[in-house]
Amino acid sequence: MAANEAAGICMTEAAATDLPPLKVLLCSPRGFCAGVVRAIETVEQALKRFGAPVYVRHEIVHNRYVVESLKQKGAIFVEELSEIPDTDAPVIFSAHGVPKSIPAEAQRRNLFALDATCPLVTKVHREAQIHHKRGRQIVLIGHAGHPEVVGTIGQLPEGTITLVQSVAEAESFVPRDPRNLAYATQTTLSVEDTAEIVAALKARFPDIHGPHKEDICYATTNRQEVVKKVAPMVDAMLVVGSPNSSNTQRLREVAERAGCPHAVLVQRAEEINWAAFESVPVRSLAVTAGASAPEVLVQGIVAALRERYNVTLETITTADEDMFFPLPRPLRADQASDIRNQESSLGSSTARSVA
Repeated sequence: MAANEAAGICMTEAAATDLPPLKVLLCSPRGFCAGVVRAIETVEQALKRFGAPVYVRHEIVHNRYVVESLKQKGAIFVEELSEIPDTDAPVIFSAHGVPKSIPAEAQRRNLFALDATCPLVTKVHREAQIHHKRGRQIVLIGHAGHPEVVGTIGQLPEGTITLVQSVAEAESFVPRDPRNLAYATQTTLSVEDTAEIVAALKARFPDIHGPHKEDICYATTNRQEVVKKVAPMVDAMLVVGSPNSSNTQRLREVAERAGCPHAVLVQRAEEINWAAFESVPVRSLAVTAGASAPEVLVQGIVAALRERYNVTLETITTADEDMFFPLPRPLRADQASDIRNQESSLGSSTARSVA
């Protein structure tokens, strides 16, 4: 029996060594940020406390796996409040934030609304409101149509905020009063691209007011920093996340800019184009994940790599994260005794701590 077991172990080891070698660098930080954890737990706690269904306006975060998991638990996702029947069930606003007209409509209909907007997005909203009160025209750096941008523009009267998406648009922008300007940014942009646009605005309008603290969130910055460090070290990089996730798309772009010859966005292991890997060929590979992608998807990719390669795994860390955001007030009653382990049912890898 022992001999057979020993033979089995030897055969397994031999099979592993027959596979082509692959060095895999796991980027850290990666995956869920504090705002995403808060948004997902808002839905989960609402389901636990009030029962199904719970309605969510727009995807709570931009990740198909997360959305499908919450649907299975009883969440119903809609794009507009008009799709929701008159009900006592909670209505949750996504992490991206919403225009002021949405809470107003919910109040008019007497819907029980829970706001899961990321606090760092709310910070941008408040700054824009302060600039407006001080009579400043606001330039918002961001991507047209993104829910966060729509929500920020919708905080103020129409025409108050002007969207600028590029250096060229910053250079052609004509303000009402060049001496009375302010700018804000979407929280999930490329740090370098945004810096170039800000520089162009400041060169033209030296008196322009900026945020007291950068609007691009800590998680976006941290994930881009580790990608920049790792990108020149590998033949390819897999960026785990959804195509409609802004911060995930920026990770892919940052990887390419930093010298990675083959950066690809995938939603899960089943989407990997193995033929492309063989044609490169790839001897070293990095894996990262956008702020709305759960760790379970990363681990699924690592498992798929192990089936095809003799994998050597190494984690590259550039920052530690312990940010925590409390749940919306109506859900906080017993939150202190209900903080979960960092490995949630959706596979979060975010460190948790109570401030």
